Amino acid sequence: MHLRLIAVVAVASVLAGCGSGEEATTPSETTPATTTTVAPMPKPAPALRPPPCPAAAANCDRASGQVTYVERVDADGDGDAHFVLISDESITAPGISVIDVRVDLRPDPLPRPGDFVAASGPVYRGSYGQRQIQADAVRVRYAR
Repeated sequence: MHLRLIAVVAVASVLAGCGSGEEATTPSETTPATTTTVAPMPKPAPALRPPPCPAAAANCDRASGQVTYVERVDADGDGDAHFVLISDESITAPGISVIDVRVDLRPDPLPRPGDFVAASGPVYRGSYGQRQIQADAVRVRYAR
């Protein structure tokens, strides 16, 4: 019983010692004003320019952009790679260009999502009916 009474008195003392939260502060106790600086945004890298189409090339187009998807192993087994780019040229669909890169032009290391690819070559239909560039020339800028 005495322990219970001591515990109640101790809790009451602690609660009684708590102020109303409206304590006076002197200027030396105030928090100084803080300032926040914002770092400037880094400048984007200059666009990766696609290689030019040969003057006599028919049906040639150019595209460049950031890689969003890489097909490293083609289903038909011929060793080419396919890159889906976010691209202003919109070869395949609005904002999208697909680049088919034959085995002898495959970059090493192979670009990954986030890297940049630019290519030129004739535009043909792919295995899914999509328009894509069959690359004759390829440029890569790695983001890593």
